Amino acid sequence: MTSPILEPGPVSKRADKIAERFQAVYGTTPLGLFRAPGRVNLIGEHTDYNDGFVMPVAIDFCCYAAITPSADDKLSVYSEQFHESVEFDLDQIAGSARQHWSDYVRGVAVVLRCEGYPVKGADLLLDGQVPIGSGLSSSAAIEIATALALTSLSEITIPLLEVARLCQRAENTYTGARCGIMDQFVSCFGRENYALMLDCRSLEPTYLRLPSSIRLVICNTMVRHELAAGEYNERRASCERVVKAVCKSLPRVRALRDLTREDLERHRNLISDVDFRRCRHVITENARVIDAKEALRDLDVARLGALMYQSHDSLDRDYEVSCHELNVMVELARKCVGVYGARMTGGGFGGCTINLVENDAVAEFQSKVAHEYKTTTGLAPQIFVSGAAGGASELIK
Repeated sequence: MTSPILEPGPVSKRADKIAERFQAVYGTTPLGLFRAPGRVNLIGEHTDYNDGFVMPVAIDFCCYAAITPSADDKLSVYSEQFHESVEFDLDQIAGSARQHWSDYVRGVAVVLRCEGYPVKGADLLLDGQVPIGSGLSSSAAIEIATALALTSLSEITIPLLEVARLCQRAENTYTGARCGIMDQFVSCFGRENYALMLDCRSLEPTYLRLPSSIRLVICNTMVRHELAAGEYNERRASCERVVKAVCKSLPRVRALRDLTREDLERHRNLISDVDFRRCRHVITENARVIDAKEALRDLDVARLGALMYQSHDSLDRDYEVSCHELNVMVELARKCVGVYGARMTGGGFGGCTINLVENDAVAEFQSKVAHEYKTTTGLAPQIFVSGAAGGASELIK
């Protein structure tokens, strides 16, 4: 028994298809086509908004944005995934989030305008390969591709780091998700065949080559629990509460990144048990990312895999963002031959796991996990096999 394998397909064929769809929707050819990848995070979960360390990888699955100028001051957007068109008057585009896919596009347009960048009327078509709600950062891919497309019409170039910052702000402000900068950063700066270790305070990247003997295998549990968004923001609030309590006696502390386990233990009487466990996860996770960097430099995949398992256990028990389906998927991976490590990836409460699998073991892993996961949960997972991809780019003019 096999599970669905999602393949990205050749970029040239995808570009031709999008141009054809653009012609069908808008009656003309696009002036520009841009791509921005989703991501998987090898290790370093819920550390980015704590000024910590993360190790994401851009994946082969992208959001594409095709664009051409319009004759008026309106932004018309068509989504291939939702088969839906939305139109905004650019002079009245600001407003509260609508809990709609178009919030990501509107938020980017609003933030660009607020920063003084011209956003002209345009017809925009979005075609996303990144499964929505799977923890692979489809939102950042949409935001980055949209930002590059909108700015292209004004013939201005914004530094990619500024693009990442603006898109993060758009997501924070216009969708209500208080995400860190990891997703937008790696979508911009991913490098083929490399993981990217990011210091989320200095925004200094360190590129680490992935061994050619392994593949990144991403297993989608096919569940997304409704409490995810609110619980994500509550986890961030926990971290902020602890920093506020501790900084009274440790003024050097600006974020959890500045705390050691010993610091946390000494201040345990000032914080709740729940906040203590959550912050323990962040502190130990930062240490695991640093260890993972050394493991990759030493080409020690077994050590990296062990750190991934430790990360998942911490996310489950201390940060409490895993769920039954994610735990089942990780336990199944532990039993498979040729698997070095597995963990949940993304915000949690559903979505995907990331697995480091020997090249020769991928097919057997896919078959075994698909069968046993469906037997256990009644759900048929999707299996993504991806390399490490390059960051956002323009494909045509």
